[in-house]
Amino acid sequence: MTQRPPGSFNNFSILTPPDDNRDRLVCGDCGWIHYENPRIIVGAVVRSGTSLLFCRRAIRPRYGYWTVPGGFMELGESPEEGAKREVFEEAGAVVEIRSLLGIYAVPRIGQVHLMYLADLVGDKFHAGEESLEVQLFPATRAAIPWEELAFPVNHWTLRDFLSLNGGNVLQPFTATAEDLLQRMSRVDYHPRFPPPDAVLD
Repeated sequence: MTQRPPGSFNNFSILTPPDDNRDRLVCGDCGWIHYENPRIIVGAVVRSGTSLLFCRRAIRPRYGYWTVPGGFMELGESPEEGAKREVFEEAGAVVEIRSLLGIYAVPRIGQVHLMYLADLVGDKFHAGEESLEVQLFPATRAAIPWEELAFPVNHWTLRDFLSLNGGNVLQPFTATAEDLLQRMSRVDYHPRFPPPDAVLD
């Protein structure tokens, strides 16, 4: 990981460094380059028998909406460890990771989501600080609260999970940029994160 050198950082400019092809934030005093990389989000579709675990968000954005447990990966942990941590923090649940379910890139907001398939260990769960409540929903298309899901990635992940029809993940789900745009067009968006071609009031 690149560490910033000590200094005031008051002399940064946006320019294309030598031997590069993208604009970067570059310090005019020492030449240090600040690289901005995609953020990694990890989460899990948690099974408990024939049900799935959902959390109702107690934080913004999308306060009060349902989501599968997930959040930003932390330094010093693997994606699997991060997914287990997020489930415990948001739902007070211990899980066993079974497989990587899907990889979903959202380039317009610089995110890559790694979503896992996991099983609840035992039957204990409770709302963490970031959740208003935690609830099991039957793992059926009719029972999932589609209109109250927080983010498009929740829709993609759950639809891909349901397409397994109870089978195993043979290969993680992914989507091309064209697929992402097509799938995004079917989902309502948070006004802060509109699709690229959206016309906002």
